[in-house]
Amino acid sequence: MLSGLAPAKINLFLHVGAVAADGYHPLCGVVAFADLGDRVSIERADGLSLSVVGPFSAGLNGPDNLILKALRALGEAAGVGEPGLRVTLDKQLPVAAGLGGGSSDAATALRLAVTVLGLDMDDDRLEHISTVAGSDAPMCVRAQPAWSEGRGDVLTPTPELPALYAVLANPGAPSSTGAVYRAYDAGPGASVERPAGPADWRTQTVIDWLAGQRNDLQDPAVAQTPAIGLALSAMTAAPGVRLTRMSGSGATVFGLFDSAEAAKSAAERLKSDHGDWWVTAAVLGHPLAKGAL
Repeated sequence: MLSGLAPAKINLFLHVGAVAADGYHPLCGVVAFADLGDRVSIERADGLSLSVVGPFSAGLNGPDNLILKALRALGEAAGVGEPGLRVTLDKQLPVAAGLGGGSSDAATALRLAVTVLGLDMDDDRLEHISTVAGSDAPMCVRAQPAWSEGRGDVLTPTPELPALYAVLANPGAPSSTGAVYRAYDAGPGASVERPAGPADWRTQTVIDWLAGQRNDLQDPAVAQTPAIGLALSAMTAAPGVRLTRMSGSGATVFGLFDSAEAAKSAAERLKSDHGDWWVTAAVLGHPLAKGAL
């Protein structure tokens, strides 16, 4: 059996343009991956199957799971039909949380399956196959910091991004991506032009630069799910926090801190104050977030 991390994806900022004729919104942002996430395990079997375990496994065992969709697309692209694989997903990330969990799970399953099946398939082809799991799946195949543009599928690696010490908090209220985008479309819209990068890539400079950016889905998400606003307020009040923002379409928010110790202390305090929330300290952009097998 082969297993790998499906790291959480964090939108450090997300600029969103008006919906285009094809129904998609042009995006611009920077994504980073955490040193934590779900875990996917795969081994050869007579047929394709998926078992989901873990604290957030409820409702994910169905045939429409993105992992199964991606692996069927892989088998078709490789000319082997439906691959004989037994997959186990240990679901540690909240669902509908703005962490790219489903796409990251599918991307990790694809990487693992290529190895288990002994397929000759390069990363570019794997990224193309992964799009069946969503427009953010190719970035999850890479699982590295990057500028994300277009539909989120135009990627420019950002290896200069330093490790960022963060706290992630989810108030336990799922955020519907579709509802958030509909609420955004009802508003005035925003500019999606790519901003100039930071003056340098030192941690303090990068955090200050990120503070000048925004997540255009944050206000619509808070309007749809007020619990996100409570999580943002709680994170903003955490001692030592340098920046607070929502990731993706929510409901997870993150705070950036100057050190791992400060992040750990803030996470412990948030857990104590909000025992029903999912709260964890994390490192964003760390090499461990590559999702290595």
